Amino acid sequence: MAMTAIHGGAKWRTEGKATMRVLVSGCAGFIGFHVARRLLARRDEVIGIDNLNAYYDVRLKQARLAQLQDEPGFHFFKIDVADRLAVAGLFDNQRPDTVVHLAAQAGVRYSLQDPHPYVDSNLVGFVNVLEGCRHCRVKHLVFASSSSVYGANTCLPSAIGAETDHPISLYAATKKANELMAHAYSHLFGLPTTGLRFFTVYGPWGRPDMALFSFTEAILEGRAIELYNYGRMRRDFTYIDDIVEGIVRVLGHTPGQTPSRLEAGSDTVSTQAPFRLYNIGSNRPIELQRFVEVLEECLGRTARRALLPPQPGDVTATCADISDFVRDLGFKPSTPVEFGVRRFVEWYRSYYNSESRLEAHDLAIA
Repeated sequence: MAMTAIHGGAKWRTEGKATMRVLVSGCAGFIGFHVARRLLARRDEVIGIDNLNAYYDVRLKQARLAQLQDEPGFHFFKIDVADRLAVAGLFDNQRPDTVVHLAAQAGVRYSLQDPHPYVDSNLVGFVNVLEGCRHCRVKHLVFASSSSVYGANTCLPSAIGAETDHPISLYAATKKANELMAHAYSHLFGLPTTGLRFFTVYGPWGRPDMALFSFTEAILEGRAIELYNYGRMRRDFTYIDDIVEGIVRVLGHTPGQTPSRLEAGSDTVSTQAPFRLYNIGSNRPIELQRFVEVLEECLGRTARRALLPPQPGDVTATCADISDFVRDLGFKPSTPVEFGVRRFVEWYRSYYNSESRLEAHDLAIA
């Protein structure tokens, strides 16, 4: 069992009472970091876990953690969710009220090269989290699914009730499996659970393997950017602040054991369990070429383009049907890509011009 704790926020208990005790898995990841920061800002107590794997630059993950470490109410544990004993011990010792599960092996293309981390983290790890929630009687589990579950379904916008039985990548298959596993636990044990299908999240502190980050890096270094399917892609790019707002609203919107009459006909609600699914996207797909043009404007540089054939596992277009989400949560993502890309570029330049980022905060992680 590997569990290393780094505790922040020793002053929390004397300064005020936390609104909620929330476990955020994957807190050193892109979305997890932003969610943890938002919860801390509203004075929740956050138990953050992450295994700090080397899928991409660990220094970036450590730099995110450094932003959280000194926040009152933040407690970090270096844990791999695939470690059953460590996860069980964490739940038993920390007793979270709610859980936002964002830890996962990400990336469609990487799943073609090495499938094993997807099984370990996304399947074994998820069942460990479900078991922790079950035995700890967690009030609400919110977990990350993905727009990739829609596979090659060409009916757009993608609605929650659309067919999702034909994934075209292992990553997508694991996310679909998560939805089914969560529903089973909700049905069998009454665990309130909500799955969120994210659509192409981008913004400051983003992942280096995602398009915006890799395009920015290549353009600034004078390298050609790689546009698959010859650049004929459309993506429902969704800014990180909109994603975080959606997660926080969902966290406070716990599914009931029996849907209300209003909800009974909704695709988002199970009639057999306290379980919901939602899409979170902008509902405004953007041509990839236009996305690159916005990036060029923000960088003040012109990109060299390498037009390549489609990659296995890629889909041509994504677009989220968010009607259920807007109706139930009263929120619609609205950040335009022109604003979101500019904010990313500002962060990127600030981060990579800072000498301090090369000295990833000493977290005393074993």
